[in-house]
Amino acid sequence: MDQYYSGYCNKILWPLFPYLGLQQEYKINKAKDIKSQYEKYTQANQMFAETVCKIYKEGDIIWCHDYHLMCLPKLLKQYNINMKVGWFLHTPFPSSEMYRALPNRADLLEAVLKADLVGFHAYDYARHFVSACISLLGLEGCLEGIQFDGRIVKVDAFPIGIDAQRFTKALEDPKVKDKITEFKKLFAGRKVILGVDRLDMIKGFLQKLLAFEKFLEKNEELDSEYKVVLLQIAVPTRSDVPEYRKLASQVHELVARVNGRFGTLKATPILHLDQTVDFDSLCALYAITDVALITSLRDGMNLVSYEYVACQESNKGVLILSEFAGAAQSLGAGAIIVNPWDIVEVADAIKRALDMPTEEREKNHRHNYDLVSRHIAQDWAENYVCDLHNATSKAPLPAIHTAVLPIGEAAAQYGKSNNRFLILGFNATLTGQVQFVEGRTDIELKLNPELKQPLKTLCDNENTTVVVVSGYGRSILDENFADYKLWLAAENGMFLPQPGEEWITTRYEQEEISWAGSIKKVFEYFTQRTPRSNFEQRETSLVWNYKYADVQFGRNQATDLLQHLGAYSLSNQSAVIVQGSRSIEVRPTGVTKGKAVDEIIRELDLRNIMATPIDYVLCIGHFLAKDEDIYTLPSFDVQPGAKRKGKGCQAEDCSSVKFDLNHKNYFSCTVGREHSVARYNLKGTSEVVSLLQDLAAAAAPGNMSHPP
Repeated sequence: MDQYYSGYCNKILWPLFPYLGLQQEYKINKAKDIKSQYEKYTQANQMFAETVCKIYKEGDIIWCHDYHLMCLPKLLKQYNINMKVGWFLHTPFPSSEMYRALPNRADLLEAVLKADLVGFHAYDYARHFVSACISLLGLEGCLEGIQFDGRIVKVDAFPIGIDAQRFTKALEDPKVKDKITEFKKLFAGRKVILGVDRLDMIKGFLQKLLAFEKFLEKNEELDSEYKVVLLQIAVPTRSDVPEYRKLASQVHELVARVNGRFGTLKATPILHLDQTVDFDSLCALYAITDVALITSLRDGMNLVSYEYVACQESNKGVLILSEFAGAAQSLGAGAIIVNPWDIVEVADAIKRALDMPTEEREKNHRHNYDLVSRHIAQDWAENYVCDLHNATSKAPLPAIHTAVLPIGEAAAQYGKSNNRFLILGFNATLTGQVQFVEGRTDIELKLNPELKQPLKTLCDNENTTVVVVSGYGRSILDENFADYKLWLAAENGMFLPQPGEEWITTRYEQEEISWAGSIKKVFEYFTQRTPRSNFEQRETSLVWNYKYADVQFGRNQATDLLQHLGAYSLSNQSAVIVQGSRSIEVRPTGVTKGKAVDEIIRELDLRNIMATPIDYVLCIGHFLAKDEDIYTLPSFDVQPGAKRKGKGCQAEDCSSVKFDLNHKNYFSCTVGREHSVARYNLKGTSEVVSLLQDLAAAAAPGNMSHPP
């Protein structure tokens, strides 16, 4: 327990998450213990997992709470992959730059990502978690969260609330009313500023006291009569920890200094209590005070602010709230938001709160009271559990295992068909072995010599339409396919030609890639500092490739590069980051290979080329996850004779190209990828050669089951 709770939890994770960092003296004196403490941490999580598994029943959900149980989702999923597991953090989650200092940083992230739903109190914390997963694990983010291990892990914010009725009902209790009367007499003629905090470094005690001292300095007219008092309740915590004892000593010294400087025999400006206050007294204090002062340096939520608002229906006091508390994102519109590190700003906020007109106080209170009374703790729990159910009921993004493509069956179905549509990727599908040449800024791609003849046979067949889709530019595709009768899509569909005709642009405008100049500098920087990496600037996209670099160093550089790209507001510049297994690409938004095929199908329709329904489709390639929409175009779910409807097209302008497809004559196949939405897979280019050779043989005169 000592190494688990007092050690790794309280001396490693707890200081790091609220941005206190790993304390220097601790790192120097006890760094050798971090490994053993982490081992105890994982052992403790294992004990939790074993206990849960003993009582688990099918259909139960498991909700893991806080940084003490970061390994638990992974351990539970190892027991039963179908368990519904959620994880929620009640503290802040630090920025990726702060989090990366943590030993075992990757292990903990990967363990949490085994959960079906990862929750935080504020969107800032959720964003930091996603950024850490992207930059430290090299994963790909999406609107819902993180793509990990063949599925989407949902990451979201769930601001917690309180049981507001408990506090409002307490104010009607005769015992509480008596205390309210007692406290009003005690503080008669004085404005009361209330602070209620655990005695912790993140609560901003010293900043609060310094700000109050500055307030007294700037408002000497209040000093002589002591019309203002700061009532600070400091709930003791972790008094056995040296750092907390040191904080308590500093707080006491500062309280003594302010009281000694501004106090008299009759009164002191600060009333400081090192004790827990009972619920009735706390409600009474909430009700009679004029200002609540919360100066947290970091806080997951801070429910004191909610409790204060719930008890202020009569008094309508003012809430001063740190911008670093999670509650600031909920109650900010009805509070004075401050930076606790700015002592003068907080001092001025105190004066503003005390002088605030009644009308403004009532308006602010009404806003916050409505929110606190509507968003209660029960709703928080129900919303989380509901989202957890929905998250686990969703189908995974890509399949973890796909079957090997039955080449013989694919060739046989090709021979039986009348109108065939072949969609082929280029790099790592039709290309030969690529050698890295030091000093070159691009990779020389050549069509695999073994594929030249079978591809020509397929392209020359009048009942076969061949499409090659690539992220590479027009010149490379022209160089390789000038002698073939096929359709091409360059730069993921930004450029399309009809066979034998000039290239046309689908949407390219110069202003669409105004971001390219700044991104190019970043890519060049990392290319120069990553041996055997290369950077390609295409007409509408930029790609950094580290396929030939040292594996670990390349990954480290890639995570750093992603952090640099995160500093650019690409979403506002019509650009998107696309991660490959060993590459990072920036391209215009809305550009995918699936949409490129859609455009070609529309063009086929306009030219009336597809006179009969397509009854055979092969879609094969080494496509990035971003481009795997190509495997759903067209889908075998289309009913025989149904018209093709492109993604996003309106009913009146949908393609009239018809498909006659089923599970037997539709083949989607990934090449060399572990996870894919494709139905089948092939290991590499050599298998692609065998496939196309068999298709070409089936296309030869005399081998067709239904001659054209």
